[in-house]
This record gives sequence, C-alpha cells and structure tokens, in this order.
Amino acid sequence: MAAAPGTVGVVGGGRMGAGIAQSFATAGSAVVVVESGKEAAAAALERVATGLRRAAERGRLEEPAERVLARVTTVTTVDDLPAGADLVVEAVPEDPALKARLLAAAEKAVGETTVLATNTSSLSVTELGTALARPERFLGMHFFNPVPASALVELVVAGRTADDTVRTALEWVRALGKKDVVVRDSPGFASSRLGVALGLEAIRMVEEGVAEPEAIDAAMSLGYKHPMGPLRLTDLVGLDVRLAIAEYLHDTLGERFAPPELLREKVARGELGRKTGRGFYTWED
Repeated sequence: MAAAPGTVGVVGGGRMGAGIAQSFATAGSAVVVVESGKEAAAAALERVATGLRRAAERGRLEEPAERVLARVTTVTTVDDLPAGADLVVEAVPEDPALKARLLAAAEKAVGETTVLATNTSSLSVTELGTALARPERFLGMHFFNPVPASALVELVVAGRTADDTVRTALEWVRALGKKDVVVRDSPGFASSRLGVALGLEAIRMVEEGVAEPEAIDAAMSLGYKHPMGPLRLTDLVGLDVRLAIAEYLHDTLGERFAPPELLREKVARGELGRKTGRGFYTWED
C-alpha cells in the first residue's frame, strides 16, 4: 500500500481544511494546521477532534481518536510551517489573491522538495502557480466535502507541474484510501464544471416554480442514482461558495454559467446552506 506523507501542512482550518487534516492524520501523517489567531486555531483543532469522534462512533477509525488527534498541531502563521514538510495543502476561500499570497509564503517556509497544492474547486492552478518560484512542485488537489467520507480527490495538473509531482500526489491520494481522477487545468476542471452546471439549472427550476427542492433532488437521486440531489449538495457546499464558482465560470466560459437571481438573493440574505442553518433546506446540527 502507498505510504502517506510523513508531515503535512494545511493552510486554513475551516470545514475543508479540518477535513483534509483529519484524513491525513488518520492515514498516519503528522499534520500542522495554519489558522490566524489563537481562537481560530483552537476552533480548527476542535473541528478535527469532532470529526474524529464521529468517525470513531461510526467504526471508521482503526485506532483511538485521541491518538490520531495527537498527530495534529496548530500554528498561527504560515511562516511556522515545518521546513521538512512533504506536502502543504492550501485550503482557504476562493480568493485568487489570498491563495497566491499564502502559497508564496508557504513556499518560502518549506524546503525545495516540498509539494505545494491548492484545494481550489475552480480557479486556474496555472495562474496561481505564477506566484511560485518552483511551479513544477505545485498542483491542484481538489478534495470534496465532507473530506473524510468522500472517496474522490481530483488532481489538477498545471502547465508547469512536473510528472514526478503528479506521481507522488497519486501515491498520497491512494494512501488516504481515496480514488483519484487526473485532469488538465481548465476552468472548473471536470467536477466543478459539471456539478455547477447541474446545480445552477436546479436552482433555475426552483426559481421558475417547476418543482420544490425536495422533488428535484429526489428525481436525481432516485432516477439517476446520484448520492444526493443538486440542491442538497449546494447546501452542503455552501451557496456562497457555489456563487463564487459560478461567477468565475461565467467570466471564463460564458453565459451558460450565469448565476440565477435566486442564488444571489439567498446569499445576500445569509442563507448559505448547512453552515448557516438555512439554504434550500433547513439544517440542524
């Protein structure tokens, strides 16, 4: 079986970053999570702890949750990433300038052989790589939410990504027990481009009064064997995240990705899905 990286840095400790940290720690890696401020860092560690407790309750951990959690530490600045890290994954919001700045800072903090990865779900990996001195050691590792339970990692090969970087990333994905798909860098890659197209059309159907969200989701789950419908998935991903991706794809690929007005209205009202308790559904955690 492929070996997990010895040491992993995760920049960003939100839902996605915490899930990535949990997955690598479960596979045996020592993980360092970067979050600005002691409170944010503590919250990130608690997200990982909660995820591990739930995994243990479902019988998905081969060792005690506390032992896995002991492999996770936090720091409050990218400068404190371990110089000997094998992999650093950036998992911050879909803001190109923010991502580029943090990736460049991470590259300066680690060694020349460290692989850098972005967890972007739509932004150009090639453009993000222009901020780096060693773009051949950089690629996209697009994890899916919730990371510990998801079977897929989409590896995005940028214009200057070296072949050995891709091979190493493939080994690490398999060490996590996940399945890889490898795609060439292009707007939305494969997963977001297709997933967002379906999600936007489902939102338009609600907007036009074609059917209620439950009916649309049931049609796709029961009729097409999707594990969940596009509107429930939009709630899980976050309506704000989906809007940001749609706007980017609209700019790069044209009118077919124009965000529906209903999506804009819900985001403006703070109805962002599961994380706020309301989106197309009402959620209780």
